[in-house]
Amino acid sequence: MRLTPDEEALLAGEGGEGTRRAMQIVVTLGRIYDAERVLPVESVQVAGVSYRNVGEAGLAFLREWATQGARVTVPATLNPAGMDMHDWRRMGISPEFARLQEETVRAYTDMGVSATCTCTPYLVGNVPSFGAHLAWSESSAVCYANSVLGARTNREGGPGALAAAICGRTAAYGLHLDAGRVPTHRVRVRCAARTPDDYGALGYWVGRWVGGGVPYIEGLDLPPVGATTPLAASGDEADAGDALKLLGAALASSGAVALYHIHGVTPEARALPDLCPSDLPVMDVHDLGPARAALNSDAGVIDLVVLGCPHASLAELRRIADGVRGRRLRSAFWVTTSRPVREAAEREGLVAAVEEAGGLVIADSCVVIAPMSELPYRTVATNSAKMATYALGHAGLRARFGSLEQCLEAAASGRWRL
Repeated sequence: MRLTPDEEALLAGEGGEGTRRAMQIVVTLGRIYDAERVLPVESVQVAGVSYRNVGEAGLAFLREWATQGARVTVPATLNPAGMDMHDWRRMGISPEFARLQEETVRAYTDMGVSATCTCTPYLVGNVPSFGAHLAWSESSAVCYANSVLGARTNREGGPGALAAAICGRTAAYGLHLDAGRVPTHRVRVRCAARTPDDYGALGYWVGRWVGGGVPYIEGLDLPPVGATTPLAASGDEADAGDALKLLGAALASSGAVALYHIHGVTPEARALPDLCPSDLPVMDVHDLGPARAALNSDAGVIDLVVLGCPHASLAELRRIADGVRGRRLRSAFWVTTSRPVREAAEREGLVAAVEEAGGLVIADSCVVIAPMSELPYRTVATNSAKMATYALGHAGLRARFGSLEQCLEAAASGRWRL
């Protein structure tokens, strides 16, 4: 691997022990993946934030790195925590877990990482430019950055992303290179995909087929998207952004997809008309029914309805608030989102609408990484294919997957209706 004199100096410890350790991690990863060099990164998004996942060993690791003087040198944001950092009591979180979660976030902020605690950093100001090199961790955020925004990032592990934030560099391999972004599979959608949950079901089905490949998808009726897609606004572009957010999250959870292209829609597919080779394996999707069946358990009574996985945009919160106005919900009802989006929703009266119906708008957190075993929920309804995929293994919950309307009906009745 070729390093510049400045990079050699960081590796030798001239920037301090914390930076030396970070550079060593980046260089080691680069050697594992046969990278020829390292690249400067525009921003970093760090996973491994929930204390449920990090544990005491992870917290000790973060504290040690911070005491070695490690500090980030590029903008860096955090993935969701295991609780709402301001209002964890209403979630039912124990004081002991809350204390340890606060200490985990503090270890990150001591190193200069911004405590955004969201899986949608592109909704809270971290919007990378087309072609920018990043070191992002969270699977759905990686998929969105690569596919919808046209930035370049591999799916980094938590320590690797934090190391990149500290030394400002990542290894040049995989999706940072043109060769890594060429489609490996062709998907022809022959059925209607109209609603966000349709896109989630599609992503789940395609992800199971392509694994860690790069699908090129045809047959989706969406407007062109890119860095200016305003998910916080309303209209066709916001709807497209939210649908693609759910598509990418499902692709990344049922498979290991970090980049997809959509003919005529995503920026690289528009810029390079011959991007898709003609000799790829082909999948024709005629029906989303099998995907929906695979995402559903036999749960009848619904303990908890969860919307906002990945974190809800303001446009999604508007639709949810409209759907619960005038209702009294029987099941527990959570909408998870980022802190800035929650604050914007509060100003519009959307949080009040949800809470008057008996629900919660939870910032900073997600059911997938919350300590759900401590809470009294065993069944969940969601419009997120990612949530339905991870519910049992990550949160110990049996899941029902469907449309927003089905989820709202389940919240109102306490039961799932087909």
